[in-house]
Amino acid sequence: MGSWLFSDRKSDFQFFRCHGRGWATHSAAIDNDRQETRVVSSKRMGWIGLGRMGEAMVKRLTQAGHTVEVWNRTAAKAAPLAEYGAVVVNSKQDLSTCDTVFTMVSTTNDLKEVLFGEGGLVAGARRPRVVVDSSSISQEGSAEIRAKLEALGIAYLCAPVSGNAKVAKAGKLLVVASGPRSIYDEAEPYLAAMSRKAMWVGEGELARVWKIAHNTMFGVIIQNLCEITVLAEKAGIPRHVFLESINDSVLGSMYTRYKTPVLTKLNFEQVTFTPKLLLKDMDLGLGAAKAHGVAMPAAAATRESIARMVGRGYDDIDFAVLLKETAADAGLQIQPLDVDVSDGLSN
Repeated sequence: MGSWLFSDRKSDFQFFRCHGRGWATHSAAIDNDRQETRVVSSKRMGWIGLGRMGEAMVKRLTQAGHTVEVWNRTAAKAAPLAEYGAVVVNSKQDLSTCDTVFTMVSTTNDLKEVLFGEGGLVAGARRPRVVVDSSSISQEGSAEIRAKLEALGIAYLCAPVSGNAKVAKAGKLLVVASGPRSIYDEAEPYLAAMSRKAMWVGEGELARVWKIAHNTMFGVIIQNLCEITVLAEKAGIPRHVFLESINDSVLGSMYTRYKTPVLTKLNFEQVTFTPKLLLKDMDLGLGAAKAHGVAMPAAAATRESIARMVGRGYDDIDFAVLLKETAADAGLQIQPLDVDVSDGLSN
């Protein structure tokens, strides 16, 4: 016999029964006016892509009580998630009978491969009903994927996020989604479980435009933050003091706060996002700007700065190494500071 776990929230309640491979979820929503109760059966959820972000997001889902069936190209990255209640499967096709499958991969081509390539999620006779993708890919590539999925009768929701793996672990991601509103409403409880807020911005690929704009700003901010931090330190203001003052000013943000520890301690080996990935996003931003006839001189200058880092061989290292490069250009040899600073993510 299975065991039961109840969760009460306002007029809704959920109960979970453990059986077979995981928890089956049922929810009863009570209409207070009509005093009616409806029961909705659980739906299987799959996940493809367990990099730094994917792993953190799956953990948030399991911590919220959801059972997630997971697959990753490198199986060793999937195995530890079993300790959190995830079900590790052997192939992408094993997820084809899930109702909803989330994907979080690096590029448009990666997404096409896991969906349509040999042994891909939708390459066989069995297919999920919904695909929700949180990767950072181009608007054009996303539209192509949408057309292929919808031709197969599969609904598609774009759901990119704001934040890195540390932000995801803290439950402070923002999820911005686009696609059919009904599919967003259906997926929203999952999106909410792994974020502080989820938003729907419209139909089609509008969430891709949002993500491209977001990550372009992301690059411009780190470029400027590194420049002004070097300026302040070279003029005589201790680096950690300057960063703290910016964080507490009208210009401070979650972003400047969570980058403060690495900019202070210079521990760039603790990777959240690489220069190569940032360069990809800057190129997407400039490509979108060209398509829509928008001049972005600040983004263009930042793109060249990031490209120089990539050209110098910076690979598996955090993109905040830009601070070191900027300081060197200014003739300043910066040193790690043994100072405890907050990342702003602790509750």
